Amino acid sequence: MSNNQQNQPTTTKDIYQIVTNHIIEKLENKIVPWQKPWTEAGLPRNLVSNKPYKGINVWLLNSLNYSQNYFLTFNQIKELGGSVKKGEKSQMVVFWKWLEKEDEKTKEIKKTPLLKYYTVFNIDQCTGIPKDKLPVKEVKENNPIESCEKVVNEMPKKPIIKYEEQRAFYHSGQDYVNMPKPETFVSSARYYGTLFHELVHATGHSERLNRKELLEQKGPQTRDYAIEELTAEMGASYLKSYTGIPHQNFEDNIAYMQHWLEKLKKDKKFIVHANGQAQKAVDYILNERRIELEAEENRAKITDELSTRVRTVKKIRNSSKAKRGIDNVREL
Repeated sequence: MSNNQQNQPTTTKDIYQIVTNHIIEKLENKIVPWQKPWTEAGLPRNLVSNKPYKGINVWLLNSLNYSQNYFLTFNQIKELGGSVKKGEKSQMVVFWKWLEKEDEKTKEIKKTPLLKYYTVFNIDQCTGIPKDKLPVKEVKENNPIESCEKVVNEMPKKPIIKYEEQRAFYHSGQDYVNMPKPETFVSSARYYGTLFHELVHATGHSERLNRKELLEQKGPQTRDYAIEELTAEMGASYLKSYTGIPHQNFEDNIAYMQHWLEKLKKDKKFIVHANGQAQKAVDYILNERRIELEAEENRAKITDELSTRVRTVKKIRNSSKAKRGIDNVREL
């Protein structure tokens, strides 16, 4: 793929298969992408917009093992006056585009999602980017357990958490999470990792995200059940990285990796769909919509204040012009 083509979103390839093959390759090399924390390198972001990448892109970009997870498109690199180092390869970033089509019979507009992609480079793959545009690596002081408590306590419509049985599960019918007593876990990190897993399941309740994989599953051998479990796995992994608690080491868990390899090899859409559900669950738990609304309100407030200042300045200027005009008439 030439550099000129790399910035163009395209659908010429089977994107589902490309993503799935990438994850399969990692699993076959004893790497579980969704169990690789991004705490040190940071959540993958675009260097120019500072917006975090979402969905499967978090794990695709994080699995590249760069020291800082900042990425750029080829055009952005050129605009900053930089270039890509010789021999460096780009990484895929996927996104959904909604296609609108009118129904011939009902004349209603139907929207169909289409998976597309473009490519990016990590800042370590670039040269010539001005130093003032590069991020300063922050030393993050964080109390992981306090962060975990904050996430749990601030979850919207949080289910009741009980400690009645010595096993972890989410009861969808009665909408509660049961957890073993915290002191029975080998560490606080393990306790919160397990709790995050069950809270992700809880987001599927009809009064939250109404996820069919949770509500309509017919048993542990079904596709819905497998997707729901992977949704909880990936969602919990994201929350563990978000709060800074350590991830469990899966390098020697061959059975675990073989289980997901079998699922992915049978169904190329499996991983993309499960991760999409996980992202929605995480956004719900972290109340991302509320944060977005607050940001929008702040932007609107700043815009209003600026508009008011501009109007005030114009009034003062117009008033001054009018006064000068009156003075000129008096002189005549």
